[in-house]
Amino acid sequence: MNAKILAMPSAAASLLVAVGLMISGCDKKADPKNEAPPPLKVEQAQDVNTVHVDHPEQFPLVAATTQMTAAVMNVTGQVQPDVTHVIPVISLASGRVVAIYSHIGDFVHKGQKLFTVQSNDIESAYSDYRKAIADEALSKVQLDRAKLLYSKGAVSKGALEIAQDVEDKAVVDVESAAEHLKLLGAKDLKQPSGAVDVFAPATGVIIEQNITQSAGVKTLDNAPNLFTIANIDDVWIVCDVYENELPALSVGQLATIHFNAYTDKTITGKISEIDPILDPTIRTAKVRVQVRNPGFMKIGMFVTASFQAQKQEPHIVVPANAIVHLHDQDFVYVAKSGGSFGLTKVVSGALVPSGLQVIQSGLQSGQQIASNALELQSTVAQ
Repeated sequence: MNAKILAMPSAAASLLVAVGLMISGCDKKADPKNEAPPPLKVEQAQDVNTVHVDHPEQFPLVAATTQMTAAVMNVTGQVQPDVTHVIPVISLASGRVVAIYSHIGDFVHKGQKLFTVQSNDIESAYSDYRKAIADEALSKVQLDRAKLLYSKGAVSKGALEIAQDVEDKAVVDVESAAEHLKLLGAKDLKQPSGAVDVFAPATGVIIEQNITQSAGVKTLDNAPNLFTIANIDDVWIVCDVYENELPALSVGQLATIHFNAYTDKTITGKISEIDPILDPTIRTAKVRVQVRNPGFMKIGMFVTASFQAQKQEPHIVVPANAIVHLHDQDFVYVAKSGGSFGLTKVVSGALVPSGLQVIQSGLQSGQQIASNALELQSTVAQ
């Protein structure tokens, strides 16, 4: 009886200890690290171009397929003026610029005053003009006298003819001197000024300016254009195309122009010329696309020109995201057995619709590759 009584407190104590342990265990908060999946482990295989991942299901696969597509070639280009609509502004009178009324980037109309030059050439030409007028007046008097004397038999016919020749040459000298003044920019032949106004020869935008206030203006010898005006209603898109892509282009082929500044706008143009000379440094040729300016295109603007092939051909295509660009080369991750991927070099081509890109070499139809090569590459690099 006494032994049973002594054993009861011991059992109760054990029960209390167990309950206390359970309560204390419930008070502990769950560690989120214990609930998270184990970190992805990447192991480099013996082949340096092969990697092994513990959970390959995290990188979905896609098969390379063959499709009949018309490849689209995207090249960068720049908006440039049509040189047939570019007009230089010059001054035949040398001197010093005393006033400038328009500047680079301004839109000007034909006949609008651009700048004024103070020139000694006008004064010299006006002096020659006045001398020519005086000589002509004297020769006219001598001719009239010769005619009178000839009518009275006082001079020979030869003397009259000489006087007539002198008068004719004097008239020519006056006309030449007057034309020279007009060519230099003089408007009033009776009271010419040493200041010459230069006017816009055409309507357009000033795309070049080589003069400033008080700058000297030289003659035409080895002197740059003072202003250059371009009509930008029609402009060129000049693109650099690599020589291996030139066979896909031809004169008259359509091009869609995309703008870096206006991502929601596109226009269409035609190839007007393919340069027959390659740049020996970068192995590209200039391709010129003629387009109509809708009003927002500016000279020097960067664009992307998309050229679509004229016929469809079978091409191996993969999603564009399956290609990763490393060290100026393109690669894909080809799936291997046991959760391994092989980094395989390919030669990519143009983009085609539905987010696909042509593979010219390095991959066969049906091969399984990682659909997001950049994500796998980032995991490998960690």
